[in-house]
Amino acid sequence: MTGRDESAHTRAGTPGGTPVAVVGIGCRFPGANGLAQFWRLLSDGGDATTDVPASRYDIDAYHDPRPGTPNRIVSRRGGFLDQIDQFDAGYFGVAPREAERMDPQQRLLLETAAEALADAGLTRDRLSTTRTGVYVGGMSSAYGQLLSDASVLDLHAATGGARSFLAGRVSFAFDLRGPSMAVDCACSSSLAALHLAYQSVRNGETQLALAGGVNLVIAPEETIPFSAARMLAPDGRCKFGSAHGDGFVRSEGVAVLVLKPLDRAEADGDAVHAVIWGSAVGNDGQSGGYLLTPSQPGQEETLRAAYADAGVPAALVDYVEAHGTGTPLGDPIEVDALREAFAQLYRDWGLPVVPGRTGLGSVKANIGHLEAAAGVAGVVKVLLSMRHRLMPGLVGLRTPNPMIDLTGSPFRLQAETQPWEPAEGVPARAGVSSFGMGGSNVHVVVAEAERQ
Repeated sequence: MTGRDESAHTRAGTPGGTPVAVVGIGCRFPGANGLAQFWRLLSDGGDATTDVPASRYDIDAYHDPRPGTPNRIVSRRGGFLDQIDQFDAGYFGVAPREAERMDPQQRLLLETAAEALADAGLTRDRLSTTRTGVYVGGMSSAYGQLLSDASVLDLHAATGGARSFLAGRVSFAFDLRGPSMAVDCACSSSLAALHLAYQSVRNGETQLALAGGVNLVIAPEETIPFSAARMLAPDGRCKFGSAHGDGFVRSEGVAVLVLKPLDRAEADGDAVHAVIWGSAVGNDGQSGGYLLTPSQPGQEETLRAAYADAGVPAALVDYVEAHGTGTPLGDPIEVDALREAFAQLYRDWGLPVVPGRTGLGSVKANIGHLEAAAGVAGVVKVLLSMRHRLMPGLVGLRTPNPMIDLTGSPFRLQAETQPWEPAEGVPARAGVSSFGMGGSNVHVVVAEAERQ
C-alpha cells in the first residue's frame, strides 16, 4: 500500500549484524506440493481441508458432533499431505528396514531439505566446504508411539521415532557439520527454529543454515485432547478474524528454508527469495494467568523486541501474517497485542498512524493449523505474496469478529485479495507471528529482496 514515510525508510536498518537472505525453499502443504501449487491455492482463495482420510485413521470410529465429548473428536476434517508413505530410501542411503521405522516426518524433512538445497543451487560438494546448521521445529511423536504399541522396539525404531532425530537425520544425510537441533515449543516451533537459524547465520556461527518444521496428524490420540478441551472448530476450518471463529483444525505440512548472509548471497549471484531483518522470541510467563491462555503483554513484548532487533519502523510494515487460529479467545488477544505494540512503535519513531495501511491475515484459513510447521508456512506465504505483489484474502471472512477492535490502528483484516503496492523504490515488508501453547511467542520481520 502507499502512504509510506520516506524518511522512515532512510532511517531503517538492522543493529544486530548483516541481514540474512532466504536463498532456497522447499515445501509441501495440504493441496499443494511445491511453491507453484501453494501460490495457486492462496491466490485462488482455496480451502485445502478435507475429511480425515482412511490412511490416517477411521474417523467414523471417533467422530461425535457434540463438543467436548470424552474420547471423541468433534470435527471430521483436517489438512493432509498426499503419499506420506512414499520414500526413496536409496537416494538418501537409508536401508529399507531402517526406512520402515523412520517417522514419516523424518522422511518428509529429508525430501523437502533436498528440494530447498536444489532451489538454492547447493550441491553436497559445495555444502562440505561450509559450516551449515540445521534447525527443525517438530512436536508430534505419534509415530514413535505407534511403533511402541506394535512392540517394534529395536534401535531403528528408537532413532526413527524420536523427535530429536528430526534435525540430526538431515545433518547426517547431507554431511552438515554445523549446529543441529530439533526445536519443540509447540505451535511456534518452526518459527523459533527460523529465529535460531537466522541468529546463527547473522552472528557468523554458521555460513549457511536450514530452518523449517514438520507436522503430521496420523493418530487420533493426539487430536482427542484438543477436542475435549473444545479447541477444535466443529466445521473443521480456521476462521481467523471472523465472528464465526470457534476453534482450529489440525493439519499437516513441511517446509525448509535455506539461509545465507545477504552480502555473501549477492556476491555469489544467488537468487534471493527475501531478506530477514530481525526476529525475537519471548514467553508469557504467568501474565496470561493460566498455562494455556495467550497473553497480550507477552505478545506485545515479543513484537516490540522483533522490530527493535530489525531496526524497521512499524510504519514500513505492509502486512502481518498473524498466528490467527480462529479461536474466540486467541484472535482478539492477538489483535489487541498488535494494536498496542504498533501504537508504541509508531510513537517511538514519531510517526503518525495511517489507519488501515497494514493488512492482517492468516494462512490457516487456507490450509488449517500446521502446529509445529505453522510459522514457517506463514513465512512461505509471505515470501510468495511479496514475489507476486498480491495479498491473498482471508478465506470465508464475511462478518468480522465484533471483539476485534482495529480503531486507531494501522491494521485492516485482509478480507479480500488485493495488490501489494509498497511505495516506489521501497521494498515490501512484513511480519510473521507464531505462538506456542506453552507461552512461547515468536515474531520475524522479512522484506523482499531488491528488484533487478
